[in-house]
Amino acid sequence: MRLNILAFAAGVIVLQMQPELPPAWPWALAGLLLALPAIHWRGAWPARVISVVACLALGFAWAAWRADIRLADALPAAWEGRDIEVIGVVAALPQDFSQGSRFEFAVEKVSTATAVVPARIMLSWYQGQRDGEEFIRQPLRPGERWQLTVRLKRPHGNANPNGFDYEAWLLERNIRATGYVRPVPPQRLAEMVWWPDYVIERLRHAVRASFAEMLPAAQYPWAGILVALAVGDQRAIQGDLWTTFNRTGTTHLMSISGLHVTMFAALFALLVGGVWRRVPALALRLPAQKAALLAGCLAALFYALLAGFAVPAQRTLYMLLVAALAMGSGRIVAPSRTLCLALLVVLLADPWAVLAAGFWLSFGAVGALLYVGSAVLGEAGGWRQRLRAWGVVQWAATLASLPVLLLVFQQFSLVSPLANAVAIPVVSFIVTPLALLAAVVPWWPIAALAHAVLGWLMLFLEWCATWPVWLAPAPPLWAAVVAAVGVAVCLL
Repeated sequence: MRLNILAFAAGVIVLQMQPELPPAWPWALAGLLLALPAIHWRGAWPARVISVVACLALGFAWAAWRADIRLADALPAAWEGRDIEVIGVVAALPQDFSQGSRFEFAVEKVSTATAVVPARIMLSWYQGQRDGEEFIRQPLRPGERWQLTVRLKRPHGNANPNGFDYEAWLLERNIRATGYVRPVPPQRLAEMVWWPDYVIERLRHAVRASFAEMLPAAQYPWAGILVALAVGDQRAIQGDLWTTFNRTGTTHLMSISGLHVTMFAALFALLVGGVWRRVPALALRLPAQKAALLAGCLAALFYALLAGFAVPAQRTLYMLLVAALAMGSGRIVAPSRTLCLALLVVLLADPWAVLAAGFWLSFGAVGALLYVGSAVLGEAGGWRQRLRAWGVVQWAATLASLPVLLLVFQQFSLVSPLANAVAIPVVSFIVTPLALLAAVVPWWPIAALAHAVLGWLMLFLEWCATWPVWLAPAPPLWAAVVAAVGVAVCLL
């Protein structure tokens, strides 16, 4: 099963590397035809080889079919740069920038005759003079229904080798056109559209506004980090802070990452499990261990939704659900099998996940930890053994991420192990819980305490940022693959 899932993943990866989209049906047909003899000869080694090839073709076909559906929802070239009147809903948190705000808009109706508009677009609403026209921006909140006149264009971006692929980023988020709001008087048609997605986004907006009120940016420079930790709004963090995080290798901590979702789920599961064991009536109805697993999954789902259901949070949620099902089944399931099942769920839900560096970093780090797990689990005893086990974990995660970081970002922070050794426990076990508590209980002392602890950590990270960073030319793909093999050898 594990080899078949890896073959399916390889098929998805190969499709994403194609210069143009091939038809899906020949590959799906080939995969199904190959699967029939593999099932008939089940157990024999030829059947295993055939099943691997079949899964490779099915993965390729699955990614091609999903891409074909998404690319079909396109803006016709004839309607680029023309005024179009649309009715829709503000679908996500608006993001302010120097000249206005930017937001995702779910189109419900196109009022302009014969016009064709994708279902989800990205709009900019400018403020002030622009191209000789006066733009007046109105405050926006998620879930509001608006009637707007817009000008759109099809997605496009720079195509620099080894650079950020803006078009792929928009495609992954199902944003099929970008544009701006015209200075034609807009009309708010509804204060709130009661749909689950929009309710969650309105909740995130309320939390962000609460932090802005409690911690004004002028007096609290790290308040944006607390917002990012609470609701996953990374754009709340000032641009110059990202330089510090990149140079110290702590970028993954300054947003809702898989580590934070897992930590929150584990803490909630421990709390529910502890209370459950002390109530005999509850324990007789459902074992405490299963109750804790269910509570942890629900907590992970809530936190992932609060984070805007970003791709890293999705991956972690799927992995936790698969692990919980495996544990709740009462069967002993190999950790590698659990990881592969999570990989399959992620790719079925989002074939474009393989384009994100976080996909490779998260699965690579977890795989490396499972790879050295026997050495870590064998270190029971005193503080020296635990310190050694912690060092093994840090070494494995750092080494496993190195090929990906050099391939995608062409740099590696030499001080990253030291910075993460301090930042991971502080952010995960102090700052993030306080930020979440301040989101639920908007009381200034809680938010101020979280900001104070974060301020002490930032002093340390700014000192770490003065250390050198290893910069390297972008390696070819084959070099990164060979490096991954080398990592596996080093971790033996």
